Amino acid sequence: MLDVELTAVRIDKPDDLNVVIGQAHFIKTVEDLHEALVGVSSHLRFGLAFCEASGLCLVRHSGNDDDLIELATTNALAVGAGHSFIVFLREGYPVNVLNAIRHVPEVCGIFCATANPVDVLIAQTELGRGIVGVVDGSAPLGVESADDQADRRQLLRQIGYKL
Repeated sequence: MLDVELTAVRIDKPDDLNVVIGQAHFIKTVEDLHEALVGVSSHLRFGLAFCEASGLCLVRHSGNDDDLIELATTNALAVGAGHSFIVFLREGYPVNVLNAIRHVPEVCGIFCATANPVDVLIAQTELGRGIVGVVDGSAPLGVESADDQADRRQLLRQIGYKL
């Protein structure tokens, strides 16, 4: 039987940024994610980092915003899970980029896409570190009412996501 240590790593980010955290499998991930994100919108600002899981085991990084690249790199080092990636977004939302990210051939899965505070749950064995899940924001405080439903529907139309 293997020993496993579970820890949580808080993602360090300003409240106004969105973050996407996922897992991929190849060094080419950095360039392919970059190309996918650039293809979404010319206004999108992003920084991404990928934890290489073999060879030099470096944090590979890219993007078009130096502050977001540094933030992604710092957080990727803190998480330290092999084959994990972190993307920070400005002037765009996860809903705008998730399909592009999912279609990158190296992407195995996405753990979260959010502006909420995030804790990444890490399992560590003698082999290394892996993400076992995330805690994405707060627990529910209740169930929406009819007024809440109307407000939700109005908001989606107001921001252009529904007609």
